[in-house]
Amino acid sequence: MRVLVVGYGMAGSRAVAELRARDADLKVTALGAEPDRPYNRILLSTLLAGKVDADDLAIAAAPAGADVRLGEPVLAIDRARRIVRTTREDHEYDALVLATGSAPIVPPLPGFDRPEVYAFRTLDDCRRIVHHASGARRAVVLGGGLLGVEAARGLAGRGLAVDLVHRGPHLMERQLDGDGGRVLGRTLAGLGIRAHVDAVAEEWTGTALRLADGTGIPADLLVLACGVRPETRLAAEAGLTVAHGVVVDDALRTSDPRVFAIGDCAEHRGTVYGLVAPAWDHAATVADRLTGGSTAYRGSRVVTRLKASGVDLAAMGSPDAAADAEVVSFADPARGTYARLVIAANRITGAVLLGDNPLVGTVVQLFDRNAEVPADRRSLLLGRAHGGDAAAATESPALMPDAAVVCRCNTVRKAAITAAWRAGGRSVADVIAATRATTGCGSCREAVCGLVDWLSCVDPSAEVAA
Repeated sequence: MRVLVVGYGMAGSRAVAELRARDADLKVTALGAEPDRPYNRILLSTLLAGKVDADDLAIAAAPAGADVRLGEPVLAIDRARRIVRTTREDHEYDALVLATGSAPIVPPLPGFDRPEVYAFRTLDDCRRIVHHASGARRAVVLGGGLLGVEAARGLAGRGLAVDLVHRGPHLMERQLDGDGGRVLGRTLAGLGIRAHVDAVAEEWTGTALRLADGTGIPADLLVLACGVRPETRLAAEAGLTVAHGVVVDDALRTSDPRVFAIGDCAEHRGTVYGLVAPAWDHAATVADRLTGGSTAYRGSRVVTRLKASGVDLAAMGSPDAAADAEVVSFADPARGTYARLVIAANRITGAVLLGDNPLVGTVVQLFDRNAEVPADRRSLLLGRAHGGDAAAATESPALMPDAAVVCRCNTVRKAAITAAWRAGGRSVADVIAATRATTGCGSCREAVCGLVDWLSCVDPSAEVAA
């Protein structure tokens, strides 16, 4: 069977790897519009801040036997002939996987087509912003969602004075409530980022962003982080069912049973996730289906992580509370700390943890497993272990359960890291290669390094406490 994957970013490259791992004889071809090998898009803000190089973002090379074509954009899909037409040639397929991702939203405002205005979405975007920022003193970022906060932090990390402009009532309103958004704004202010909320942009003059209230914010460049929309043009032109994204069922099939969609472009049960963990769940489901399995995708429990220098945020579930839900919260704006839990039937349905909280991993685990929370809710809000002092149970890797998920993006548990070590992986790089830990959002790298350090100090053949 010939499987053709359109799009070779984080979702598409994972689909290729999953397919080849399941069936080494399967003919898999991937078409990537970008000339770069697949890279970790989540770490672009770290590159923007100058903390890493572009090479550090690269994802593992294509698996042996896969035919990967980079810099070959797709022009059209002919479903009747089962052919995909590119700028170079036609490719036949028996099964087609769309991993076309999403495209940045550029508001149709005056001046937004000028050369000093940049979208923040791709590696090439990031390179151009870095080049311009090297001679700049001030920047404006339009959009105070997750991507905008990351972009603002990255530019501030390069020493620029940054204004973050958001039309919503507070920053990151999809993940945070008002109190959390205000604490985040105060934290950013301490990092040299001035936030403007309830602010509507009207025009970029070339030297300033003019707002609807007449305010002008001077800057040398404007970075757009106004959100993204699923890239559905190819699917729509091919006659597939498209709503907000390409509509798929529990097998990730589109309205054509030979065509699948995964990642940012896919809409499952009315939801477009736009995050890496669901995209990789999609890739595994499709690979299983195309190699004879019957896996069904039922949706993902989403955890959003933002871990930039000076900003540590975890948000999960919905920030909204039902009438019968229990809501507990704690705020210490002076220290940049905020925590809020929404609990229903003694289980976490939504949570926000901003700032340093040693029990963030515990809260994520409780949410992930839909497990009951401790009777003393304060232990989760304040970072204290139930019935004791600061999270001693999470400080020693020996006390971490083998089933604990260390890398949520790839569902890598402590047991898998231990197994990789015992199989001969004696460095962090070896463990990453064996388990894929840290290759998603990267927020687990410190935990992985800690586990490897701990394993290097104990007998590799010794039993690990579970």
